[in-house]
Amino acid sequence: MENEVNKSKLKLAIYWGAACGGCCVSVLDVHEHLFDIVAAADLVFWPIALDIKYKDVEAMEDNFIDITLFNGAIRNSENEHMANLLRQKSNVLVAYGSCAHLGGIPGLANMSTRESLFERVYETSESTINPEKTRPQTRVEVPEGILTLPEMYDSVLALDQVVEVDYYIPGCPPTSDRLLEVFTAIVSGSQLPPKGTVIGAQEKPLCDECERKKSENKLVKRFFRPWEIEDDGETCFIEQGLICQGPATRAGCGFRCIQGNAPCRGCYGPTSDVLDPGAKMLSAIATVIDADSPEEIAKVIETIEDPVGTFYRTSLPHALLRKKLFN
Repeated sequence: MENEVNKSKLKLAIYWGAACGGCCVSVLDVHEHLFDIVAAADLVFWPIALDIKYKDVEAMEDNFIDITLFNGAIRNSENEHMANLLRQKSNVLVAYGSCAHLGGIPGLANMSTRESLFERVYETSESTINPEKTRPQTRVEVPEGILTLPEMYDSVLALDQVVEVDYYIPGCPPTSDRLLEVFTAIVSGSQLPPKGTVIGAQEKPLCDECERKKSENKLVKRFFRPWEIEDDGETCFIEQGLICQGPATRAGCGFRCIQGNAPCRGCYGPTSDVLDPGAKMLSAIATVIDADSPEEIAKVIETIEDPVGTFYRTSLPHALLRKKLFN
């Protein structure tokens, strides 16, 4: 009888690629609803919580897993292998969170080469003592046998740049109600949206939902970082000279960061009609610059710290730029 019940339950998998781990923690943020998930689904793969090996997944029949939540970008050969493997074994593959969706914060590494990153981490950082300049190797022979590590790629990719993705749940991390929406729809047999849908997000910018006060012709002479000014808690961040990604970001998150007096960082990604989130933000910023000459405009723009890290904070691998080119 127990086997019959288990056969009727969904098979759920969760994988953590190049990411911070917050998306895995967000699964637990469903709180008491976790019991509903466990009652309706068997977790068949979740490396941070279950002792299930890659070889166990490889032994599964194709499409054995009903739904896989894949969080994290593709940074190395292990991530790529698991993306292909879980695509093969899953009926529904979900890019869960900003890193899988658009490349996320790990994608900012595309502004550097692998060589420069290795040099900084293993040779020149202030906390590193490595006179032999030893670096990790993909293969090392020791008396006990052969040790291997994944190959680190020169570029970070979003999940759909490697395999076909069925759905996207954006956010850094996604909100728990988005996860419950998808899971409940699958459990109940409800009709799912068309493949490729960004679930829980809307086709309008976050500014359309934001409750902060906006003026008609408010201009700024410089931009600030959040710690440089005291937010009044009411006025549009951009009108106070703070970079807020609301104009280039999908609504649907409930503007929780803004309710906590923090500007939007763009983790829900751009609406479908935006080709490049950074270009969209540059356009939005240009409309509020108070300057009468190219020289004045240049001075105002210079007050924006780290434009790439600001405008492409979670989306660089999926942007038109994608990465910095080096000679």
